[in-house]
Amino acid sequence: MTGIQFITDEKGRKTAAVIDLKKHRAIWEDFEDVLTSRSRRNEKRVPWDKVKADLIRSGKLRG
Repeated sequence: MTGIQFITDEKGRKTAAVIDLKKHRAIWEDFEDVLTSRSRRNEKRVPWDKVKADLIRSGKLRG
């Protein structure tokens, strides 16, 4: 795949990648989304009904 270079260790194992963001922006955005999702995995969740009620109450959503 063009636009991606791999950095390897002394045993030839891939340890990092350099990605041409002009060419592969969509791949990077997907990767970033996965990392963000995983980092928030253990955060407290708010039920949709509460979020919706709060948005309606604040005038940001019509009920």
